[in-house]
Amino acid sequence: MKHIKSTAVPINIENIDTDQIIPARFLKATSREGFGKNLFRDWRFENDDEAQPKKDFPLNDSKWKGRILVGAKNFGCGSSREHAAWAIKDYGFDVVISSFFADIFKNNALNNFLLPVQVSDDFLQKIFDAIETDPNTEIEVNLEHQTIGIPTIGIEEKFDINSYKKTCLINGYDDIDFLLSIRNDIEGFENKRKAVGAA
Repeated sequence: MKHIKSTAVPINIENIDTDQIIPARFLKATSREGFGKNLFRDWRFENDDEAQPKKDFPLNDSKWKGRILVGAKNFGCGSSREHAAWAIKDYGFDVVISSFFADIFKNNALNNFLLPVQVSDDFLQKIFDAIETDPNTEIEVNLEHQTIGIPTIGIEEKFDINSYKKTCLINGYDDIDFLLSIRNDIEGFENKRKAVGAA
């Protein structure tokens, strides 16, 4: 996940909480698969009926597509359910952009290979303006350099990310994979410690 360039789906609503992302009635499953079909379920369908999609909701509008979800300020607030990150990732998004994320959602996203990119309020508005003007606008996210931009209109901004989580995302590591990747360093440290203790 070093570099992502994609069109985006805008949901310009503030304070999107985890119950709106994935309603509580769908939390019975314990595996990560299958949650995408219920992403924003109550906003997508009338009376919880898939035969009655709400035409004005972005996920139901064919002009909006891509691997990037753009949400307004305070995305992922509410309960701490990890299923919210599962649902977004399972639907097909790799990146979520907002000007503020709830801390627990942000951590859950990073743990599930979903990149939360926090930008300034001003930059977020520029993104919304660009993609709402032209749905084919592509957003470019460079994780290695920690930049996000829209090349066609010449805007770019840096974003912050925990260095450990950045390493994991770039290499596709979970916590165990990361430990295995530094196994030789760990063994070397242990051997030195034993040698000092035996001296």
